[in-house]
Amino acid sequence: MSIRVYELAKEMKISSGELMKRLEKMGITVKNHFATIGDDAVGLLKKEGIKVADTGAVLPKSDKSVQLKKSELKKEAKVKEEKTLEENEPELKISEGSTVKELAAIFKRSSSETIKILMNMGEMDTINQPVSNEAVELLGEEFGYKVKIISLKEKMEEDFPEEILEDLKFRPPVVTVMGHVDHGKTLLLDAIRKTDVVSTEAGGITQHIGAYQVNHNGKKITFIDTPGHAAFTAMRARGAKITDIAILVVAADDGVMPQTVEAIDHAKAAGVPILVVINKIDKPEANPDKVKQQLTEYGLVQEEWGGDTIFVSVSAKEKTNISELLDMVLLLSEIEEIKASPKGMVVGTVIEAFLDKGRGPVATVLLQRGTLKIGDVLIAGYAYGKVRAMIDDKSKRIAVATPGQPVGVIGWSSTPQAGDIVKQVVNEKKARHITEERLLKKRVLEKGLHKHIALEDLFDQIKKGEIRDLNLVVKGDVQGSVEALCDALKKIEQEEVHVKVIHKGVGSISETDIMLASASNAIVIGFNVRPDVKAKVLAEKENVDMRMYRVIYQVVEDIEAARKGLLKPKFEEVEIGQAEIRNIFKASKIGTIAGCFVKKGEVDRKAQVRVVRDGVVVYEGLIGSLRRFKEDVSSVKSGFECGIRIDGFNDIKVGDVFEFFQMVEKPAI
Repeated sequence: MSIRVYELAKEMKISSGELMKRLEKMGITVKNHFATIGDDAVGLLKKEGIKVADTGAVLPKSDKSVQLKKSELKKEAKVKEEKTLEENEPELKISEGSTVKELAAIFKRSSSETIKILMNMGEMDTINQPVSNEAVELLGEEFGYKVKIISLKEKMEEDFPEEILEDLKFRPPVVTVMGHVDHGKTLLLDAIRKTDVVSTEAGGITQHIGAYQVNHNGKKITFIDTPGHAAFTAMRARGAKITDIAILVVAADDGVMPQTVEAIDHAKAAGVPILVVINKIDKPEANPDKVKQQLTEYGLVQEEWGGDTIFVSVSAKEKTNISELLDMVLLLSEIEEIKASPKGMVVGTVIEAFLDKGRGPVATVLLQRGTLKIGDVLIAGYAYGKVRAMIDDKSKRIAVATPGQPVGVIGWSSTPQAGDIVKQVVNEKKARHITEERLLKKRVLEKGLHKHIALEDLFDQIKKGEIRDLNLVVKGDVQGSVEALCDALKKIEQEEVHVKVIHKGVGSISETDIMLASASNAIVIGFNVRPDVKAKVLAEKENVDMRMYRVIYQVVEDIEAARKGLLKPKFEEVEIGQAEIRNIFKASKIGTIAGCFVKKGEVDRKAQVRVVRDGVVVYEGLIGSLRRFKEDVSSVKSGFECGIRIDGFNDIKVGDVFEFFQMVEKPAI
């Protein structure tokens, strides 16, 4: 049994330094606060009359001397508690990546004293170096402060101006239109705005994020037309929650499609109320009742059927029931009590931003509170600026913008990112100082990028109380397999952590799946499917854990083992190369031979091979033969052609992809 010094001190309710002094009196020498007290030291502690429990708690024995020590400890703890109550020290919020100099100022100590204590802890930091989160907490404990570590994103958002609650007024609701491609999202907005937007889009498909405001019965509604729910989730991943209502567009002649399901999952994950619009009711093959029935499977039940979801049937082409739809949006906004204060400092969110050759950086900002005027100074992420000009959604110059209104702002020092929080500051000098400080922290923290939840460290995070929900994105080859896998996951014991499938679908793992997993801190489970190229790159960039399986019980076993901290060393798949089938040759005695072009890496004769068709794994096995021209070869490198025969599998087609890989044992962390 072993325990760290600071953990033992925490159990005894004394400082780490005090415990180290007591240990020295007992003859136990420790290097720093992070040092581990092993079995030998535990034996010495027992001789001194202190029993160390398995949990790390320190339980004194009942002899007189130890009872005296116990009473002394209680007395000291009581005095310390009274002192703390008298001082009434508030909780200190310290941003991650703080330097020694900044910490010294926060704790009201000299830099040399702070460095000395850090050295005793085993942290060799200079005055301008960032200090680890664990060391900051120990410093706070040493100096008698309660410390809360906040991330850079939280730091950027924590000092928002207070909202003036008594001046709250109804503001225009912000509505995001989502749904499957070609179900009429932009055509619906076109009908609402009574303008021709569709004809200006390349191929009739939305290529950017636009924000538009319309008037209905004397009230305004702000619409955001997205090129897909990927953009919606990208903003949520950056911490922005700008949407009040999500409109789900479903074609009456097409029904619920894969992207419709994804849109539902994204809206639910963001906690946004959904209003369902059944479009294209003018078509002869339209069947609105079928759509309503399909949507009940995803928890969207209309009010007439005993549910709480508003359904509106429209025809964007014929402009049927558009007024009724707008009435329902306003009704839902009243139910949700969407209000904001037009007074005080401005707060908003960047919807889109771009660099214009003539005007410089331009950002479309959606105001959430306050009134924005020409000359106001703003900061957004790592950019700042003084408002030189404002343009509304109809490309007209305006002097004032109010909550719920989208406005193009000109005058930025650099181009902000979509999803950045915008806030007003007093002057340009302060704005420059804040953004420079943020950039410095960003550079410091880029050395240790944020890591999302992974099965290997699930048990540790459960122990620390950092995670209670294990979110999963499940993709499979067929609907039956996906349903069977989700049912098996629901049966897992839910005590330490609750297993929650936030999205399930059929087909290869896409970029959208990775984006949802990143925003929701989820693990991606692939059953007989593979990620596409963009998904692989994004998963690596966002540190999203992807797990591929061929057998259902292995998924359940891995999650059970990870939950209990018993995840065994696993075999990690190392991809060697990839080849595309360009032609097929059939030989009666040998079997089917694939004429391939090696696109990536190399083909190794001894490697395992996986046959992938439209992102779905159709076979996994070994290479039967590998030839270049008429000669048998051991390997073929990228950029060359070759003939490959798969051992025991002949059902190959032109366009199939061969993935070559090896399994390497990787010890669990």
